[in-house]
Amino acid sequence: MTMDQLCEWYQISRQAHYQMKRRQQQRQQQEEVVLALVRHKRQPHKRMGGRKLFHQLQPIWASQGIQLGRDQFFELLGRHKLLIQPKKRATRTTWAGKWHYENLLTEATISQPNQAWVNDITYIATEAGFVYLALVTDLHSRRIMGFDLSNSLCLEGALRALQMAIKQADQPLEGLIHHSDHGVQYISEPYQDLLNHHEIRPSMGQIGNCYDNAVAERVNGILKLEYGLDELFVNQQQALIEAIWLYNHDRPHLSLAYQTPVQVYEQFTYSH
Repeated sequence: MTMDQLCEWYQISRQAHYQMKRRQQQRQQQEEVVLALVRHKRQPHKRMGGRKLFHQLQPIWASQGIQLGRDQFFELLGRHKLLIQPKKRATRTTWAGKWHYENLLTEATISQPNQAWVNDITYIATEAGFVYLALVTDLHSRRIMGFDLSNSLCLEGALRALQMAIKQADQPLEGLIHHSDHGVQYISEPYQDLLNHHEIRPSMGQIGNCYDNAVAERVNGILKLEYGLDELFVNQQQALIEAIWLYNHDRPHLSLAYQTPVQVYEQFTYSH
């Protein structure tokens, strides 16, 4: 059957048929542009979710005249198997010590950087076995202030991360809340001495309640799952440094109105 016979059969004109074909080709070309942008963004941010991708990339494709709503965008990701599937892993990295401190965050109002830091330790698999990542994160801005990668769960790794955070803040920290779980690293004498020296107040959640330190654990999960630190690397330290830089400087956060941690941190510190 010829094109004319097909058009006559479906009661459409040749012009309408070719207009439809052009629209289909245009839509396909636009989708290819959007997919290319997604894949480019996912190169450093391996597991960046759809909402963050849409927020960051939509202005770019809109500037090229591409109209694509959020539901259409998610449908496109689904068709090309680009939706992120959740991953869950867990291993124990801290053991509760004998002493504990009151949870100061329950009564605190956090409205600016360096009012409260949340702290946690997580494991990372390497070709040589497990290593342990200690993190200090500013609660207001979500900025990673200090970190350390160690071969064991000894005190020194957590202590070095705290020292880095103090140096990074570069300001008096009197009254700052240091929130953590009940790990023996955080209640050790050298660690508490460093907190006391800077007049930082220790705070701890309830034993066994993961929600008491949810932000710190969330940051650990982002680094491992979105930036591939749960994979095997020859140079784990370099991979970690790159992941933390991307997290601090280039990853938008829903809780920060799609700003990055460094943007939020510096907006306040530079204006005061």
